[in-house]
Amino acid sequence: MESYTRTARTTPTRYRERARYDRETVHGILDEALTCHVGYVNGGRQVVLPTLHARLGEILYLHGSTGSGPMLTVAGSPDGLPVCVTVTLVDGVVLARSAMHHSLEYRSVVAMGNARLVTDPDEKLRALAAVVDHVAPGRSADSRPPNARELAATAVLALDLVEVSAKVRTGGPVDDADDLALPYWAGVIPLTVHAGTPVPADDLDPSVPLPSYVSDYRRA
Repeated sequence: MESYTRTARTTPTRYRERARYDRETVHGILDEALTCHVGYVNGGRQVVLPTLHARLGEILYLHGSTGSGPMLTVAGSPDGLPVCVTVTLVDGVVLARSAMHHSLEYRSVVAMGNARLVTDPDEKLRALAAVVDHVAPGRSADSRPPNARELAATAVLALDLVEVSAKVRTGGPVDDADDLALPYWAGVIPLTVHAGTPVPADDLDPSVPLPSYVSDYRRA
């Protein structure tokens, strides 16, 4: 299937025309975003935490410490941990003539379901390598892999991408007709992520070359 199945939970209550369910849009947003936010319930209290993620096919992997709240909570949940994962990319600031019509150009994804704790060693290594490559493509093969102690201190959640939707807002301001003649500037301030000049570590051997994935770094 080229699109995710729409459900009651993935149907927006406002601006339904901005919803997207095609895999190309959803995957592109997930792969471009550097971080995500994971919402879950811990002891009857709603918690939202930022973390790193990576997508391999139709599985979204979430990185964390074995001592973090989600990982401790899922350990006692045989059916997995109900989560809501969100990512947002802001592409522009939309300034309207009316204060009420200011907005953002954005692309976002919401994924819901029961996340499982990754216990298979091979899957865990693949997931952690994917997280490293998500941050800097090609980096996992150009760094020391985790040792046994590091693996024991790190946990990974896996969420199957089943109940998923994207929402996209593009274009300029939508002002009321009565406001079009007002003497206020209106339009869009585009925003992009630009990588600066790489700064080597103070203790880096000067003979170590700068990798192309660093010199040519970009998010896309």
